[in-house]
Amino acid sequence: MSAVEARLAELGLTLPEVVPPLAAYQPAVRSGPYVFTAGQLPMVDGALPTSGKVGGEVTPEEAKELARICALNALAAVKSVAGDLDRVARVVKVVGFVASAADFTGQPGVLNGASELLGEVLGDKGVHARSAVGVAVLPLDAPVEVEIQVELADA
Repeated sequence: MSAVEARLAELGLTLPEVVPPLAAYQPAVRSGPYVFTAGQLPMVDGALPTSGKVGGEVTPEEAKELARICALNALAAVKSVAGDLDRVARVVKVVGFVASAADFTGQPGVLNGASELLGEVLGDKGVHARSAVGVAVLPLDAPVEVEIQVELADA
């Protein structure tokens, strides 16, 4: 077990299987020392735990937890091409999309769920730049979607 996966276990988390693509794309691709993930939905065992707009059917607190799930799914996608999460030198960028009710402006707080998980799991290597974007709708009516870019250390 890698040190990163041991840390996940300490947190009571398990790295899930990679979420299969919902369309014509790969869950993650490597280019040089970087791994770029596709947008990861908060899928758990092949299904969304909830759907709808944040600030409407979904509370900001629920959405923050869903963003954590997205980040965990993104780490699984990274592992699928990197082979070992201990190779992550740092998380470079996180981009998050929040399906938002018309008057909801708390997207950064929702995306803190993903950012905090990456910090808890990777420590200083999890510190990153980030964008938090409110959108009208996401695939499958998901409340949140997260993609990450990581830099790998030499093999």
